Amino acid sequence: MKEIAIEAQQEFLKVKKKEEITLSLIVKKTVRHIILIFFSVITAFPFFWMLVSAIKTRDEIWKFPPSFLPAKPQWQNFIDAWNSASFGQYLFNSIFTASAIVLFQIITAAMMAYALTQFRFKGQKILFASILAVYMLPAATTYVPSYVILAKLNMLDSYQGMILSNAVSVFGIFFIRQAFLQVPVEMVEAAKVDGASHWSILWKVLFPMTKSSFLTFSLISFVQMFNNYLWPSLILKSQDKFLITIGLRQFFIEGGAYGIKWPLVMAGNVFAVAPLLLLFFIAQKWFIKGINDRGVKG
Repeated sequence: MKEIAIEAQQEFLKVKKKEEITLSLIVKKTVRHIILIFFSVITAFPFFWMLVSAIKTRDEIWKFPPSFLPAKPQWQNFIDAWNSASFGQYLFNSIFTASAIVLFQIITAAMMAYALTQFRFKGQKILFASILAVYMLPAATTYVPSYVILAKLNMLDSYQGMILSNAVSVFGIFFIRQAFLQVPVEMVEAAKVDGASHWSILWKVLFPMTKSSFLTFSLISFVQMFNNYLWPSLILKSQDKFLITIGLRQFFIEGGAYGIKWPLVMAGNVFAVAPLLLLFFIAQKWFIKGINDRGVKG
């Protein structure tokens, strides 16, 4: 009887301990989710505020204390803002140049990463260190020499100058190189034994196995180029070639009357943000996968 009582007591303690562990896990998950929700709200709030401000009247925006939702949504603000500036042209310019730049950056980064991972040559480490050192330089230090080069090539105020001056990404070279290093050497050696050329190995072996990394880099680079402002504002002077970032600034000065017409300014910002949000919602699965799997397709 005594042994039965001891076993029952031990079983009771095990169950109690299990319940305590389960309760502890529930509390930890709850706290974690509360923290995530809190930071998500902080991150998303500016976007919601921008959207609701775009459908308010000017008096509702300046009212104190401010109301979060408008009394009556002013959807006409989007039409008025769209008709007040060439937002369609600005968006086309940004999407076109960003897409072209990303394409060139993928090609140059892949070729350079292939050379750094598959070839062995004198000064290889010095070359890679030099590339990383360039990445540490502030972007503004390259504006003057780049401007002079484009001027000599007669590419100022042109799509070609915008694309060519951003055709190489140091971050892309580093990122794709790290992905190529994760590919098993046996795969590359097998392709060489089969007589595959370097070009074939790059695009038929390494590229398919690191596709998620390429997609991740493409998304990062596209967003960066789409949001680029300072460099395009220096080399683009024709209004029909303005990117959306420059167009928004121009609209703030002219159509927005230096912020007096805040609802129209907010509506213009919605036009600028919408393509990026749509792109992220479409490609978020591959973006997250590219971060989690270290670039190698299983």
